[in-house]
Amino acid sequence: MRNEYVQAVPAIVRLVPAGSAVAYGDVAELLGSGGPRQVGWVMSHHGGSVPWWRVLKASGHAPEGHEAEALLRYLDEGTPLAGSYSSFLKTGEGRWRVDLAAARWAPTDSDFDRIDALAEDLERRLHKLSVPDDGMIV
Repeated sequence: MRNEYVQAVPAIVRLVPAGSAVAYGDVAELLGSGGPRQVGWVMSHHGGSVPWWRVLKASGHAPEGHEAEALLRYLDEGTPLAGSYSSFLKTGEGRWRVDLAAARWAPTDSDFDRIDALAEDLERRLHKLSVPDDGMIV
């Protein structure tokens, strides 16, 4: 995974406000690069310092293996949830997910300005890496 992408994904995730969420594919779409798997890889390897619980599978399910911690954060932030989570808190059983239709982040104009700047910087840096000094595209 290119270092430029590894830096860009967390920069987008930091913009997602408390109580909101995005799918892995949403992050890739905002960056105009990569896809859900690439974003998932970055988040699993480099996402510990950003609000990782706000980036989900398209189904609204929390990152695998982190459901209990994520649920507590969702409840604390007031993130819209669907399903039965009260039994999950007691027993670890129960089926719940983030209601992504209600929780999906709607960036403001100023957010889009930042997103566009991040996406343009990523594109420029990736393009610069693929054009050698002789000007021939590799």
